Amino acid sequence: MTPIRLIKRDAAKLLGLSVDGLNKLAAKDPLFPKPYKTSDARQAHVYFDYADLLAWHNTQKANAVMEV
Repeated sequence: MTPIRLIKRDAAKLLGLSVDGLNKLAAKDPLFPKPYKTSDARQAHVYFDYADLLAWHNTQKANAVMEV
């Protein structure tokens, strides 16, 4: 079963990054999917939409310069 949303730790793992690396990437790349919360509570999890992450990754892969 494909997940619908991922917590920040799992999103970072999916992309092969640390959580700090994910934070830096999200701050640097304006096209990176925006996280969201389902609650106003300070301790509420931050989620990323799985389909948005996959679409962003596929765009990055399509635009990558291939080295031989």
